[in-house]
Amino acid sequence: MSKEVAWSMALTASVSTVLAVVAPAAHAGPIGNGSGSSNRADSTRGNSNGSGSLEAAAATRVKVSTPNGKARGGNLDPIDTDWTPPVCWYEPAMTPKEFKGNLKDLEKRGRGMALTAIHSYWDMRTVKRQYGSDENAFGDGTESSKNYNLAKQGEGMWWRGVVNPNRQNEYDNVKRPCGKNVFWVDHGEVAAPESISPKVLAEYAYDSIKVPDTEIEMSPEGKSTVNLPTWMWLDGAKFKPVEVTASIGMGGGQELFAITEAEPVSLHLDPGTEDAQVHPASGECPIRNGKIGTPYTKGDSEKSPPCGITYLRASSDSGPYELKASVTWKISWKGSGGTGGDLPDGTFETTEDVTVQEAQAVNR
Repeated sequence: MSKEVAWSMALTASVSTVLAVVAPAAHAGPIGNGSGSSNRADSTRGNSNGSGSLEAAAATRVKVSTPNGKARGGNLDPIDTDWTPPVCWYEPAMTPKEFKGNLKDLEKRGRGMALTAIHSYWDMRTVKRQYGSDENAFGDGTESSKNYNLAKQGEGMWWRGVVNPNRQNEYDNVKRPCGKNVFWVDHGEVAAPESISPKVLAEYAYDSIKVPDTEIEMSPEGKSTVNLPTWMWLDGAKFKPVEVTASIGMGGGQELFAITEAEPVSLHLDPGTEDAQVHPASGECPIRNGKIGTPYTKGDSEKSPPCGITYLRASSDSGPYELKASVTWKISWKGSGGTGGDLPDGTFETTEDVTVQEAQAVNR
């Protein structure tokens, strides 16, 4: 069997063995459905016991959690379109005992091949020679070992490359990054430049951030009127900072973690037509005291809203205007060892059809 065929089989088989995924929950609101990347996989738990590490091409031991359990909402789209969370990395996969035990398990189930890297299957005999008899059977420079390093149980772990389960379609099957065969790392050592780290965990958690749908409250409801401002605001109780924690056990009682936080900072309004005046003129409604915009109260009809739109032409000829509303979230993280920093801001956008009527028979 060629390595290319083996890789194709491994990737197909991995679909059923990667992290458990939860489909994002639908959430209806006054403004409609969000257009953030809500179809992205929501990885909530990892393969933490080493089981299947020699047959699951994309299984990771990273665990992802939120303070309040399963979060609802949509995923963020990074403002920096050139940036994405990592497609792959190296992480600790098995202890020596787990390595030997996994091979025995594969043999009991009649498997003749073992997956030693993201893209590489080797027959059992070769794997045993490489890792069990101190013989360099691969011939590719991979460090061999004797008896799977059982004598070093508790001193380190066997590492391997894994594919980000949220980014499998982005993996480069030609360049095959993170493609080293299973290799040994003593506890506390840096395995490779692409190794798991607090920053990698923070970037991985970015994909699991769920933010509330941008449900805009509007006054007047249903229809706007030419030359009269439409007040808009968001429910401040919903738009609070959101946290996601990603962690992984490194062996030897060590753990890496990162807490990625998204904080809402502004609401951007696009009226869907040039025949409109946006309030404020920039179209960016800032968050003040945890609130975006101000609810309309009786008597405010002649005032300019702190957040809203004044339409200058009725929509009767063109049909309803498509109002786009997107909340910008500032992303920061902090992790083990005093690490931390910022990640690209993210946005979540929703749309709403707005009908604008002429200015007769107005009651507010």
